[in-house]
Amino acid sequence: MKKLWILIVVLIAAVVVLGVLLMGRRIDVEAARAALLEADAEWSKAAAAKDVERYLSFLTDDAAVLPPNAPILTGKDAIRKGNVELSAAPGLAISWQPSQAEVSRAGDLGYTRGSAELTMNDPKGNPVTDRLKYVTVWKKQPDGTWKVVADIFNSDLPLPAIGTWPTPEKPGTKK
Repeated sequence: MKKLWILIVVLIAAVVVLGVLLMGRRIDVEAARAALLEADAEWSKAAAAKDVERYLSFLTDDAAVLPPNAPILTGKDAIRKGNVELSAAPGLAISWQPSQAEVSRAGDLGYTRGSAELTMNDPKGNPVTDRLKYVTVWKKQPDGTWKVVADIFNSDLPLPAIGTWPTPEKPGTKK
């Protein structure tokens, strides 16, 4: 019976020590947010330069990109193929600007949100610009860098067939 009590006391002490150690691990959330915003801005520069390999360097190996009106691209090979095809589009120009970053309490996950512009030529060779919004999920890597695990973006422009989504400013618009 005495051994059982000793074991219980040792286990309780271990839990308390572990809890204190984990609570003492403070994350500088503001520094992590700043790092996320910087990573997102650098990623945008790689895309604007049409540097596919540099663009891919910001992604985890199993990342997923969810482009509008297209299937999900999962993994670097699929994302590379999609980016090579997009980069070849006549008149392509793309850029985005993160406006917000949030980081988990543990400091291991975060997301950025922002707006983007995508320009490419239509079939007649005229440039057409789309305004987009996006959310990107980032995961902190063992080396301290942030990498994209999921990226989704879509257009601000209405679909011709249905108009725009209802908003508080425009109640009753078509869905």
